[in-house]
Amino acid sequence: MNILLVNDDGIAAPGIAALYEAVRDLGNVDVIAPEGERSAVSHSITLDKPISVRKYIRDGLFEGIAVGGSPADCVKLALNELLDRRPDLVLSGINLGCNSGLNVIYSGTVGAAAEAVFNGIPGVAVSLTTYQDPNWEPAKIFIRKLVQRIAERSIPEGVLLNVNVPNVTDGAEIAGVRITEQGMAQWQEAFQKRTDPKGRTYYWMSGSKKEMPGNETIDDTAIKNNYISVTPVQFNLTAYAEMKEIHALELEY
Repeated sequence: MNILLVNDDGIAAPGIAALYEAVRDLGNVDVIAPEGERSAVSHSITLDKPISVRKYIRDGLFEGIAVGGSPADCVKLALNELLDRRPDLVLSGINLGCNSGLNVIYSGTVGAAAEAVFNGIPGVAVSLTTYQDPNWEPAKIFIRKLVQRIAERSIPEGVLLNVNVPNVTDGAEIAGVRITEQGMAQWQEAFQKRTDPKGRTYYWMSGSKKEMPGNETIDDTAIKNNYISVTPVQFNLTAYAEMKEIHALELEY
């Protein structure tokens, strides 16, 4: 397989190194990722400034390309300019922090995998559900097995897999794998009002995840119970079930 690795935490982040270690011998692996953190940029692309590219070498582990743009920019450049072989699979991650519930909409990790899907390439977004003391091993073990299975059977066209791996001390604590639905849990923002040295007001956003009740088929519920959550995500946003109701508005010009 030809495998492209990307992320939104930046090419120097430990998660993409862990991802490379997990799949390095499963095919021809290229690493093209943002030069710095681009978290929560969703599917943004750069239109108003040049996008820089430079060679990046990580302690003898891999040689990649650092891109001065978004995760989606990385995939677009990879497919159109930077690679001489088309990827068979795009892996995005391993992200620090959960990408479940409505966070999926904001996630740059998911955005990169989505760009692959838009171009007819299977995409997988992988996240580890912590910001502190990450144990990458369970995610590495699972993603390696997942890539091998995708090589055998592929993924339905137009669908990406959004994977969230619980952060556990010991891999034996992983309860299993569940195919889940995207829940509706969202980030509850809190804004800290501050003043800079010139007296100008600015805000710093923080907050916490607002949990929503859900059954065992929901991504956040599975994660809380130490299951690896695998959510198939698609991108046709048409509300087909509501078409009849909108027709009933009898809109006119």
